[in-house]
Amino acid sequence: MKHKKSTAARALAWMLPAALLLAGQARADAWSYAGWQDGADTRVKALALLQSLNATLLSNPSATRTLQQWCGEHQLAAEPRIRALRDAATRKPADADIRRQLQVGAEEPIGYRRVQLACGERVLSEADNWYVPSRLTADMNRLLDTTDTPFGAAVKALNFSRRTESAKLLWSPLPQGWESRPLPTAESKRGLEIPEHVLQHRAVLYKDGNTPFSLVVETYRRDLFAFALNPKEAAK
Repeated sequence: MKHKKSTAARALAWMLPAALLLAGQARADAWSYAGWQDGADTRVKALALLQSLNATLLSNPSATRTLQQWCGEHQLAAEPRIRALRDAATRKPADADIRRQLQVGAEEPIGYRRVQLACGERVLSEADNWYVPSRLTADMNRLLDTTDTPFGAAVKALNFSRRTESAKLLWSPLPQGWESRPLPTAESKRGLEIPEHVLQHRAVLYKDGNTPFSLVVETYRRDLFAFALNPKEAAK
């Protein structure tokens, strides 16, 4: 990542209202937050949190519920409720590989949904979701077509299971070979830089044990870490 001259200005932007904060993030290549002072301890904690979140997502069928719990535990919003921000303009037709994983033929209609999952003003993840409408109820399809209800919440009654195809860490707080080299020391007023995307999962959802009905690619964002590791230090 290139270190832009506006790093100090971006760090200051975290003290401004939420609307200005989000606009600043959209323009930035990296996110520098004074609540995460760069240094060895912070980087170790960041890696531990990222690995913990990854493990929790892998062990639960609903990413929505996991993110809601994360939001509440880390006080990312006054009300820890996940809402889906649907992008109705984007369309990505299902390719042959997606149809194979969903076990449908070339003529079977496939629904597509692109959403961001947000808690308060924080966008925690974005997801591309291909699903088989004929394997859902009419009420589920109505919710998915006409509302911003998160996918996991809309199909909750299916009591579905989730099988992860791949899980990739898109950011490592520690450099390769960190265990045998000196780690960065803390620098006053310098926040740890976090890229926009930190983790990505690709998973298939199943009902009735072995009937696939959805394939989702979820990309998790740096706003997951928009809390102070040490609130007392961040407030100084």
